[in-house]
Amino acid sequence: MKAVCSKFIPFALLLVIAGLLSACSGAASSQNGPANQAGQSGPEAPAGAPGSGYPKLASAVAAAEIKGLDGNTFTLNDKTGKVMLVNLWATWCGPCRSEIPSLVKMQESLGQQGLEVLGLNTDDEDVQLINDFAAELKVNYPIAYADTTLQANFLKISKFPGIPQSFLIDRDGRLRGVFRGANPADIRKMEEVVRKVVNEDPTQ
Repeated sequence: MKAVCSKFIPFALLLVIAGLLSACSGAASSQNGPANQAGQSGPEAPAGAPGSGYPKLASAVAAAEIKGLDGNTFTLNDKTGKVMLVNLWATWCGPCRSEIPSLVKMQESLGQQGLEVLGLNTDDEDVQLINDFAAELKVNYPIAYADTTLQANFLKISKFPGIPQSFLIDRDGRLRGVFRGANPADIRKMEEVVRKVVNEDPTQ
């Protein structure tokens, strides 16, 4: 079963799912698939342009202001030129914790090649709590907050109300993959797709 926290992310639904705040479940439907390519490069895609057949990340997500733990803001558009793996998570989510070492490993091995993992906390948790958690797990990538509007816009893409979930964005701002849950096989698939996108020739 997929390892996934079944808390709905938008805070407006907290009263409905109050009993699920600290619980995780493997009950997410497997028919959707845990790791989906965001699109397919069709035969019409220009030769030498590996990402050209994939959709641009929705502007509501790409241009949204994201607040870092230090209070500074940025957008995913500011990260154009990097391969971004955006991970939605929270400290109370067991599957998120089990997935993080793989994210750390990817950042360590592929960061010099242009990968940036970005952890977006979905629960507006205390900075010190997040920092302590990050220190314990040796997190080596930036962490910021996803407000309720940004979370809702990510959910429109993934059609999945739980965490963890991750979104792979290439150097040109195209959505290359959506990954749901933290099953070991799903994490291996995510690693495979991330490595493929990072290794694409950015000059082509």
